[in-house]
Amino acid sequence: MNKRVAPRVSSAVRAHRRIICVTASAALLVPLLIDRSGEAGAPADQHLQDDFRTAADEYHVPRSVLMGVSYLQSRWDSHPGVPSVVGGYGPMHLVDARGLQTQQPDRPAARPRTATAPPPAARRDGSPAGSAGPPADLRRAAGLIGLPTAQLRTDEAANIRGGAALLAATQRQLGKPLSANPADWWEAVARFSGTSDRASATVYADDVFDVIRRGAHRTTDAGQRVGLAASPRVRRHPPLPQGPQRPKEVECPAELSCSWLSAPYAEIDDDSYGNHQPADRPKDQRIEYIVIHDTEAPLTSMLQTIQDPEEASWHYSIRSSDGHITQHVKIKDAAWHSGSQFVNARSIGIEHEGFLRQPDAWYTEQMYRSSARLVKYLAKKYGVPLDRQHVFGHDNVPAPTEDSIPDMHDDPGPFWDWRHYFDLLGAPLRATAGPDSDIVMILPDYAQHKPLYTGCAKTGVPCAPHGSSAVRLHTEPNDNAPLIQDPGRHPDGEDSTVDVNDLGSRVSAGQTFAVAERGGDWTAIWYQGRKAWFKNPKERPTAVGARGSMVTPKEGMREVEVFGRALPEEDAFPEEMDEMPEPSPLPYTLRAGQRYVTRSRVLGSYLEKPSSDGSPSPVVQGEEAYYEIQLGHRLAYVRAADVDVVSTPAAAGPPGHAARTPLR
Repeated sequence: MNKRVAPRVSSAVRAHRRIICVTASAALLVPLLIDRSGEAGAPADQHLQDDFRTAADEYHVPRSVLMGVSYLQSRWDSHPGVPSVVGGYGPMHLVDARGLQTQQPDRPAARPRTATAPPPAARRDGSPAGSAGPPADLRRAAGLIGLPTAQLRTDEAANIRGGAALLAATQRQLGKPLSANPADWWEAVARFSGTSDRASATVYADDVFDVIRRGAHRTTDAGQRVGLAASPRVRRHPPLPQGPQRPKEVECPAELSCSWLSAPYAEIDDDSYGNHQPADRPKDQRIEYIVIHDTEAPLTSMLQTIQDPEEASWHYSIRSSDGHITQHVKIKDAAWHSGSQFVNARSIGIEHEGFLRQPDAWYTEQMYRSSARLVKYLAKKYGVPLDRQHVFGHDNVPAPTEDSIPDMHDDPGPFWDWRHYFDLLGAPLRATAGPDSDIVMILPDYAQHKPLYTGCAKTGVPCAPHGSSAVRLHTEPNDNAPLIQDPGRHPDGEDSTVDVNDLGSRVSAGQTFAVAERGGDWTAIWYQGRKAWFKNPKERPTAVGARGSMVTPKEGMREVEVFGRALPEEDAFPEEMDEMPEPSPLPYTLRAGQRYVTRSRVLGSYLEKPSSDGSPSPVVQGEEAYYEIQLGHRLAYVRAADVDVVSTPAAAGPPGHAARTPLR
């Protein structure tokens, strides 16, 4: 057989390498640098609960309605003085576009995607052309309650009073009485969403009333304990008449507002095509993953990018302000979104408008909920398991080769609330085994877990304390011990840092790892070929017991290679192919006695390059099997022939007591 040459860089990879940092509109960037109350050790009280009760009584709005609306607007968080991307303030997210702060943070050179062209005209995103404008208008609310607008931006009680006054005014405009029955307020709640799109308004109101029926309890960003008792007997409202017919190309839940803006398939240069790849999924390739991204750019800029055949592509974009969804690539086709051709071929990519350094401004509850509805729909349709080895972030995508590791992305970052997201998916992250299990699931209390980060607004400057899904790893069970080093991310031996973009020593909520050792308040896991320690005190745990399967090197093997993609064996490739990928082990190994959690066994495959006629790209399917493992912050693959599968019972003894089982 002829000697195979190394493959030339694909147009998809070139697109990812061309992606550069954007200078976003200053009015849309709010630094995560303002101190919050409610840090660890600060007293938690219930004055916010009293504020809801007082405002509801004053303006004759049912307290459950006022609190339900606030939950959808902000999950009762205050972010005092810090506006969202649309200029929303406080627990009621009252919008004051004229008062939007314009401070722009110093943006370190991360790896976000962006467009080079200026933002397009309004409504080129395929979303509904009209908008009712925000009825949650802060200046109107200030006039209704007779207080300065500045006070409603920073004072929780004033903000809640303003929201109650607006709801009462809307109810009167509808010609309805200020009824004590929450069900009578459904239309006023739908109006509060600020959209003229019927589907979006219906979903918003239904979500508010779902909160009212189910109840909710949480501790806010300011340390406030807030609770809304369940009212299961509140009746449902019949759906509003549907608006205009959605485009036939859109693959989206029926209840959501979704539109279409096509990504082009066009010739880039001789024998090279982009910006996505025609395929015939799931007939020729199973869809196994859903990848969660954030845009690191305003959506208007990203919608320029998606229309450029030389740039990256993804299947869906979700708008921050209202959760509107726009589809760009058909699910049957492979988008270029992850930085890995192997993952692209098996995944759906979803972009969320936002910046990982400014979660309070961009990661809105409406965006979380739209995204969760979409992912739940797609997972059911294509059989994707709802766990963190199949629904994961761009920051968890395995690098395909060793030299690509430093270029892999880090969104949606440590402030994405994975625990809340999986609650919305109907697949809550929770303990499935006892506290002494051989496997742990990382699961900190998001609101109370506030590790130090730097770089949110300026390189090296501490971020404000903020809830986080991420847990930091050390070389020893000591707060002062060095952080775990990632030889792939830092190939020159630099130390891992606490910078918000540095993944070198982090794990994230929902990820599962094999326990290597326990000692006092500390737990060690196997991580990239070594023991990594994290603080896990019983009174405030950052991980819970889990059951599952692990892989370990076969008896007699000192170590096994780790890969960033599962390629077919050499004999599976057609002889006429002159550009074939070579196996490329990552700079990590699995050593004898170590174990790593696996949730899937896959056969090697490779999606060939795009064709000139737009026909589906052939899939090279191999027979060699691999196990996908949670190697570190990112996933990885090991050859099934190199490992045995180890099972863990629901309640296990000390680490090492799991039974070795035959290879499956």
